[in-house]
Amino acid sequence: MRIDKLLANEGFGSRKEVKQLLKQGGVLKNETVIKDAKTHIDPESDTITVFGEPVDYKPFVYFMLHKPAGVITATEDNREETVIDLLEPEDQLREPFPVGRLDKDTEGLLLITNDGKLAHQLLSPKKNVGKTYYAKINGKVSQTDVEVFQKGVRLDDGYITKPAELQVITSDTESEIYVTITEGKYHQIKRMFEAVDKSVLYLKRLAFGSWELDSTLDKGEYRELDDEEIDYLKQLTTKK
Repeated sequence: MRIDKLLANEGFGSRKEVKQLLKQGGVLKNETVIKDAKTHIDPESDTITVFGEPVDYKPFVYFMLHKPAGVITATEDNREETVIDLLEPEDQLREPFPVGRLDKDTEGLLLITNDGKLAHQLLSPKKNVGKTYYAKINGKVSQTDVEVFQKGVRLDDGYITKPAELQVITSDTESEIYVTITEGKYHQIKRMFEAVDKSVLYLKRLAFGSWELDSTLDKGEYRELDDEEIDYLKQLTTKK
């Protein structure tokens, strides 16, 4: 990796600003001053310092975002605000992307990372990673609905979903439920309830497996994952 790209990725400024930094002679590679922006370094083995400050290279970033309604789950869009727009500029440098998709009007837990392998495996139906949601439903959710979800729901296109766990919190003309699914078809939860003649009024994702939305994060806020959380998510992908 070129030294100017590394330092830009690590938040030391734009490529132009990094070049000025290098000219000042404050950047060292294994205690040797480097001034050429094109100098290649191995961030895994070389020791890089900037005016004595070690550069701690991390190839991947992992963020938990409390997605608000009204924001689309995409990396960029010409008209709509995206979840990536909610990140600070320095946290966008490594080109992270959302793992999976939450509808524009859906809130809750969203993983944002640039670890493509982890993202792919977390979303694989073969891994059976449960995604748990809280929802308000227009209609009385019954035990019959619970049993239908357990068996798999036939959607409007004929697809039969994998078994889902439906837990009723309150059941009335407007019901509250928790539902856990292990796949992510387009508008899946909304279509599952439509299949039993009901509609979703509000939807919020709460958890990926046992990895839960941080209750201290307000809508639109995010934070880095700690090592324990990263290890847990990686462990999820090793399940058969």
